Amino acid sequence: MAIGSVLAATALALTTMPAMASEETTLAERAEKAAAELPDGVLEAMQRDLGLTADEAKVRIVEELDAAVLDQDLSADLDGYAGSWLAEGTTDLVVATSDSTEAAEIRAAGAEAKVVEHSLEELESVKELLDEAAEVNPTDNAPLWYVDVPTNKVVVHASDTTAAADWVEANGVDTSVVEIVESEEQPQPFYDLIGGDPYYIGSGRCSVGFSVRQGSTPGFVTAGHCGGVGATTTGYNRAAQGTFRGSVFPGRDMAWVAVNSNWTPTSWVRTSSSTGVRVTGSTQQPVGSSICRSGSTTGWHCGTIQQHNTSVTYPQGTVSGLTRTSACAEPGDSGGSFISGSQAQGVTSGGSGNCRTGGTTYHQPVNPMLSQWGLTLVTN
Repeated sequence: MAIGSVLAATALALTTMPAMASEETTLAERAEKAAAELPDGVLEAMQRDLGLTADEAKVRIVEELDAAVLDQDLSADLDGYAGSWLAEGTTDLVVATSDSTEAAEIRAAGAEAKVVEHSLEELESVKELLDEAAEVNPTDNAPLWYVDVPTNKVVVHASDTTAAADWVEANGVDTSVVEIVESEEQPQPFYDLIGGDPYYIGSGRCSVGFSVRQGSTPGFVTAGHCGGVGATTTGYNRAAQGTFRGSVFPGRDMAWVAVNSNWTPTSWVRTSSSTGVRVTGSTQQPVGSSICRSGSTTGWHCGTIQQHNTSVTYPQGTVSGLTRTSACAEPGDSGGSFISGSQAQGVTSGGSGNCRTGGTTYHQPVNPMLSQWGLTLVTN
């Protein structure tokens, strides 16, 4: 969960607490209570990324909560409400209004008042015009725009400011409300790599095994029969994803795919629950151990390990070094994750039967794959 989402959730949980930050001891008590309700790791991340001490981070959570509650009250009361922000380097709330007669009410409530030309409603209506324009007349020159409440403008980021200005004007937007700034920012979507999710090779479909890295290059391991070296992949959403960098089949049934910067490797494997299971290592489990697998056709199924180092002859040739299990699988599950507890075991190779009547499935152990291509399993 992102830090902003965590803070928002904490704020909702604490909004019934009275704002009594004027008393230092009470503020400290509230800060400790707020910190205790944060998920593990959030406080440490705030210290690391915001340059705060532990005490400063705790106090900031409470003071930002107080500011949010105050802003919520004022936004409901002010006809000319034009947005709010925290003064730079502080947790002091600044509230803007387009109605100068409301400034006294803002100050009386405990916030700093700023009188501006446009209300937030006016600014948002201008942004909506740009949103609508982008649907019918998109432009690569202006990939980003937003309401900037401190400047009381709609700000457009553009690599070509002249072309962006023409685009804004051509779509009937009031240019006096818009500020165009030169920027090389080119936003891209981010997608998570999760074991068991589908990916596509042309018209074929296989499943992600486990996230890995080769040095600084992210990717995932999967079955070799899914694609040869150089084959390109798209993700579960059909977005461009990656390229097979290594593939062996038959003989073994292993491959790894290097992904582009839009895809973020994770340590998660998809299960039948909403949370999934996190991979913490790749210790091979002994015969008789429970084992589960995740795949894009049949989802999450479990069984036991029956034999290691099994040789299987497919129509394409013999594959050695596989592990035989009683977990079922079906076409499309190939390449998907086999995991025992939190330990990665391997990727689905093939089998017999199905998940309606039961079957036997073979997986390519993961550790030989890591060794083959100098890969590191993602475990955090």
